[in-house]
Amino acid sequence: MTKEDPSREPEGPIPEATELSLQQLVLESQDIRAFLAELAILASTRLSGPGNTIHSGVTVLRHKRPEAIAASDGAARALDELQNGFGQGPCLTALRQGTTLLVPDLAVETRWAPYIRTAAQHGVSSILAIPLDLAGDAEAVLNLYSGRSNGFAGEDIATVETFAIQAASSLRLILRISQLSEARNDLTAAMQSRTVIDMAVGAIMAQNRCGRETAFSILTRASSTRNVKLREVAATVITSISGEDRITAYFDD
Repeated sequence: MTKEDPSREPEGPIPEATELSLQQLVLESQDIRAFLAELAILASTRLSGPGNTIHSGVTVLRHKRPEAIAASDGAARALDELQNGFGQGPCLTALRQGTTLLVPDLAVETRWAPYIRTAAQHGVSSILAIPLDLAGDAEAVLNLYSGRSNGFAGEDIATVETFAIQAASSLRLILRISQLSEARNDLTAAMQSRTVIDMAVGAIMAQNRCGRETAFSILTRASSTRNVKLREVAATVITSISGEDRITAYFDD
């Protein structure tokens, strides 16, 4: 990143088109990481102006460890990873405190000295960090970097905060969809496992002319002896009888 001196015309409020763009991202993104990548690009595009290119990244907190998960470009990703490596900085502070944080001029900033000094060496002159309120589902922060001191005007802060509210709402929707999808996949897998086990128990009952409890005991004993999952033992029983290489259970959506 290089410092940019030309003045910049202030941006106005985020238009309704931005909210529509976020809704479109929800529909088109294949996963959360893809959504956040597009979100970072959209933020950078909306805030950049003549002589002031804004680099945007998103950091999330996983198991109390920050991770740079998306960025508008390589410079933003490098800056996020740099801050995460130091374990301190305005973006991480904003993330942990849940409040907007602006560093208008790194040259006079006294907090986070090691990181600020290194970031300045990478051409950063001002930083704006906006937490994304995900209602407890996760923790994330939108990180914005400018090569100009005072690179973010008051209008910019209001614009990004509005943008962050809209983005967080969209992200919460994606998280809900992802959680529902995972729950559905887990349920389907459990149903498939149960079906295969029931089929194997039935086969053992027929072969050994025994009751269900005895057949299930034979199956679990084989699983324990071989140190193999019960479903895998059950599948082996079925394939040995049917001659098929693979057992698949089908369920209606």
